[in-house]
Amino acid sequence: MNPLQRLPVMVPYLAAMFLNAFVDLGHKIVVQNTVFKIYDGTVQVVLTAIVNALILLPYILLFTQAGRCSDRFAKQRVMQGAALVAVLLALLITLCYYRGWFWPAFGLTLLMGAQSAFFSPAKYGYLRPLVGPARLARGNGAVQAVTIIAILAGTFVFSLLFESRFDRLGAGSPADVLRAIAPLGWLLLLCSLVEVGCAWLLPQAERVTRATGLGQQRGVSATLAPLVSRRILLLPVIGLAVFWSASQVVLATFPAFAKEALGVTSTVLLQGMLATTGIGILAGSLTAGRWASRRSDVLLIALGAAGVSLGLLWLPLLGSVVAHCVNFLFIGFAGGLFIVPLNTVMQFHAGAHELGRIIAGNNLIQNIAMLGCLVLTAIVAGGGLAPDGLLRGVALATVAGTLVTVIQLAGRELRTPVAEALRGRGSAGERTQL
Repeated sequence: MNPLQRLPVMVPYLAAMFLNAFVDLGHKIVVQNTVFKIYDGTVQVVLTAIVNALILLPYILLFTQAGRCSDRFAKQRVMQGAALVAVLLALLITLCYYRGWFWPAFGLTLLMGAQSAFFSPAKYGYLRPLVGPARLARGNGAVQAVTIIAILAGTFVFSLLFESRFDRLGAGSPADVLRAIAPLGWLLLLCSLVEVGCAWLLPQAERVTRATGLGQQRGVSATLAPLVSRRILLLPVIGLAVFWSASQVVLATFPAFAKEALGVTSTVLLQGMLATTGIGILAGSLTAGRWASRRSDVLLIALGAAGVSLGLLWLPLLGSVVAHCVNFLFIGFAGGLFIVPLNTVMQFHAGAHELGRIIAGNNLIQNIAMLGCLVLTAIVAGGGLAPDGLLRGVALATVAGTLVTVIQLAGRELRTPVAEALRGRGSAGERTQL
């Protein structure tokens, strides 16, 4: 077995991913909960959509640079650099909290998204040499699981701490809220420092040739060329974009819906309801990683797409907190079945020299779709459409998008390590590792 596939290397790799997501989400939760406490109705929906958009925008503006860095430089070095930037941003965010500077803290969400935009293609590009092609499905399941655990942990930890400080000190303005929860900034800083330590434990996973990849081909067209020219790469990206775009609209819309229709005023209860989706994605991702050795990729994708669509159609019809928690759990589980095989298909069919570009292009398309949906959500909400109407609209759009993806993929012969082994055409080495 390759030394990089051993547990001692996986631990700091997964820990760095966990902490990067935990810190990003922690600050976003603070800003989003502040908006939830101070604002209502249309203003709340619009500001929530904007804060989510600020996380996404850097993936669009910096995707070429992120892909170039991931292809030209050692991927663990890129992750280390992004971790150092996260430390500096955590210091600035902590200062904003203590000074009560809400709008600067709101704006720093954009810079947190920028460091994540560089971290993302490097961490996914590091995975294949780390685990090997035959274990890519399980590796993706582990990565997705760790990311979701980070989201769950960040949601609960920061919401609980936020609510306890808010209840104890009270607040009448966004500045008052930030001053009340200011000690949370030190938690962000501590986690960023530990992330740097974990990133520095990662060895180099592959040889780096500075003359390859985007070093010789610059610009949007060079980055998107592999995706646009090969449908087997483009279709998984479209499917992932549909799922994550729907998720963004639900995240932006559901808080106002819960406040109006369910009478929810606690950020812990609200974030707990949304977090059940993460628990579902965690379970679905782990299940998809295990089932991958016994089920075809298209079957898992189809089951996941059907579940996500059904859950979103039910969403605006439910009238209790418990029912919504169960439904979000179901949507998340189906989503895990959907996204893990799509990521595996995309990564397997990408050449080693272009993997950074493929992932950066995937990020670009997904984030343009998500940002577009958030902008549309803000516009429609500003026009007076109620949150339940927005939820019905995203449900119908998701049904159409996932249906197209499944039909198109079902008509193609998917070639992954799992599919090769099932057909008996995989290499001896790959079959041995399955």
